[in-house]
Amino acid sequence: MIRDSVPRIEVQWRNSRSDRESARTIPRPAVKSDGGVRAAETARPLVQVLADTSGKLSGIRSILEEKFTVAGERLDADAKLAQVPYAIVVRAELRDVDNITAIKKRAGKLAKARKRVFLLEHSSHVGISQAYALGATLVLPGTINRIKLLAALSDHAAPVTASPGGEAQQVDAVETAATAIASMFTSVTLGQPLDVDGTREAGRQIADRIIEHGLSEWLTTVRRHHEGTYQHCLLVTGVTIDFGLSLGVGKADLERLYSAAMFHDIGKAQIPLAILDKPGRLDAEERALIETHPAAGYGFLKDHEGISPEILDAVLHHHEYLDGSGYPDGLCAESIGDIVRILTISDIFAALIEHRHYKPTMPRAEAYNILCGMNGKLENALVASFKQVALTR
Repeated sequence: MIRDSVPRIEVQWRNSRSDRESARTIPRPAVKSDGGVRAAETARPLVQVLADTSGKLSGIRSILEEKFTVAGERLDADAKLAQVPYAIVVRAELRDVDNITAIKKRAGKLAKARKRVFLLEHSSHVGISQAYALGATLVLPGTINRIKLLAALSDHAAPVTASPGGEAQQVDAVETAATAIASMFTSVTLGQPLDVDGTREAGRQIADRIIEHGLSEWLTTVRRHHEGTYQHCLLVTGVTIDFGLSLGVGKADLERLYSAAMFHDIGKAQIPLAILDKPGRLDAEERALIETHPAAGYGFLKDHEGISPEILDAVLHHHEYLDGSGYPDGLCAESIGDIVRILTISDIFAALIEHRHYKPTMPRAEAYNILCGMNGKLENALVASFKQVALTR
C-alpha cells in the first residue's frame, strides 16, 4: 500500500471500485405601557402537549406557556385539537401499550407538526427507538431540562413554508437516518437480526442530501434535532460521506464509506446511555467500558450477510492510530486500511463539533487545528485534504 500522498491513495481507491401546512398561531393581545391593549398582535406558535397523566401535562404546560400558546391533552381522552400545531410535545411512558396505541391514533396530526419532541422518563436505546418509530423528530431522555426543551422548540420557531428540497425534506433525511440508527441499536440490545439493507439505504439518503445541499446544511440540521450518541452517528456519517466526495471516490467506495460510518458505533448499544452521554470526563472504569465498543460492534456484525470485510475492519479499528497508540489492537502504519483512516479523521472531527447542552459547540476551524496537531497519529496527506471539508464545504 502506498501511503505518502493523497493522489496515490485515490488511485488505489479507484482501482478497487466495482462498477406544513404553515404553523397556525393564535394571536395574543400585547399590553401597552399605559395598560391598554394595542391593535398589533403578537403571534405565538401553538404547541400541543400530549401526556399520560394530568401531573405530567400540567408540568409541561407550565414550562411552555411563557413562550407558546399551549393546548394540552391526555392520551386516554379523545383527540380534540382541530388545527395543526407548530410542534407537539409528548411526555408518556412508552413501555405502556395503551399509550403507544393512543399516540398512533393521532399519527395524522403528529405528522403535520413541524417539530415532534418526545420526553422520555427512562434513558434506553429501546425507548428512543420506539419514539422515533412513533414519529419523533427529537428525543430528550431523562429529567426534563427546561432550558433545553424551550431551546428545542424555539429554534427557528417562525412559521415556514417548506418547498421541494427545502428544510422539511432535509429533516426527513435526518429522521430516516436517525430511525435506522435507533433500530440498529435496538437490534443489538434485544439480540435481534440487523436490517442491513435498511441501514445502508439510510446512508444512501444521507449521501443524496449532502450531494444536493452540502455538508454544512447537514451538520446544522442534525445538531438542531438530535442529541448525544445518535447525533454523533449522524454527524460522522455526513462528514465521512463529504470527505469521500471531496477525494473523488467512486460510487462503490462511497457506499463502503457511508456503510462503515453508519455501523461504526453499533457496539455502543451495549453501553448505558448515562455513560455515553455523560457530561464531563469519564472515570477509568467508564473509559474502559467505552473502549469495548469496537470489538462489541464487530462481534455483533460479523455473522450478518451483506457486510464486507472492509466494513467490519472499520468498525473494529476506527480508534486505531498510525503510531500504535489506539485501541483495541494497537495497530500501526501499514496495518490500518484506507477506509479506517478516513473514518477515524471524520469520527474525531464530528466528536469535536458535536452540540452538547453542557458546553459550547467547538468552531470547525478549531476542530481542524486539533486534527493537524495529532502528529504521527493520523495520515498527514489525508488531514491536509480534509481541510476543505472541515472549513469550507
